[in-house]
Amino acid sequence: MIKGTPELIAERREEIINACERLYQTMSFKEITIKEIGKVTSFSRPTIYNYFETKEEIFLALFEREYDRWNADLELILSRNENLTRKQLAEEIARSLQNREQLLKLLSMNNFDMEANSRRELLTSFKEAYGKSMKNIRKILEKFCPEMDDGEIRSFLYIFFPFMFGIYPYTAVTEKQRDAMKEAEVDFVYHSIYDITLSCLVRLLNAD
Repeated sequence: MIKGTPELIAERREEIINACERLYQTMSFKEITIKEIGKVTSFSRPTIYNYFETKEEIFLALFEREYDRWNADLELILSRNENLTRKQLAEEIARSLQNREQLLKLLSMNNFDMEANSRRELLTSFKEAYGKSMKNIRKILEKFCPEMDDGEIRSFLYIFFPFMFGIYPYTAVTEKQRDAMKEAEVDFVYHSIYDITLSCLVRLLNAD
């Protein structure tokens, strides 16, 4: 059982997640270990195991926080706008993802292993944040596209959310990847997160 006040427990969990986030800016998922995370926290590596049993649980918590941040952006779209055309709505959602590069990077990882190596209660908490994003997008569509029926909204959700898994690899290309594609004669054109997301949303919303 974890000792300490709820505030201390939350503070330490946040410190661990923040440490993982900093490392993830320059290291890959495979390179990051609990030992490495422990090096950039104010307490010992064994202490981390009081809060997270696996590296995947720490990444899942980071993932959940990214969904929470996106949900805040989506809720702003709902609260600060009374009416939006479909094109304007596509632009708003695209802008909300433009600021969530880390969410998109996490989505491009092997989520199956991350979820498989996390405890049920932590996975449930993550799914609540993920589910909230789907509910927020549904609310946005119901408000700004009232002519869309339930089937059309479901179709949108089950195209757009899987599409999000592929945004990061198409918008964060290394020089090594560029060189390899050039040598392989792959016709690759760089697109920003905003551009590629807007293009998809315009088509899904028939907003041409």
